[in-house]
Amino acid sequence: MNSSATDVRLLALAQAFRTTLRHAVYLSRSMDGDGELTTMQMSTLSMAAEEPLRVSRVAANLGIRVPSATEQIIKLEQAGLVSREADPTDSRAVLVQLTERGREAWEAASQRRNERVAALLDQLDDDDRAMLAAALPIIDRLNARG
Repeated sequence: MNSSATDVRLLALAQAFRTTLRHAVYLSRSMDGDGELTTMQMSTLSMAAEEPLRVSRVAANLGIRVPSATEQIIKLEQAGLVSREADPTDSRAVLVQLTERGREAWEAASQRRNERVAALLDQLDDDDRAMLAAALPIIDRLNARG
């Protein structure tokens, strides 16, 4: 940062960005209210949908401790939505992955969420949707650096 003016502008932008992200999380969570899956369960399924991942990674992504993540994963496993297997690269670690039933549940919940967000986006004009689309790659780059 070059100057205190830059610092102030960056800090203000950081605050606005964090507030917007927090509100986006609230919006996303509100979309789970009528589904069978809790927000945390949906988040766990979303992570495991991309690739099998370690319980420790699930915990870190959810901002919870490993024992709490393990509890959530056991519930999902009992529901037939995920399976746990030893990590072939580290026998001490466990990988979580979606079962076929878990993928179906995750896809159905994702479809419901996408339809709700599309309805919100439909309320924006073309210029606003274009600006939002242009911002997404920037947010992705920030996520990759975080």
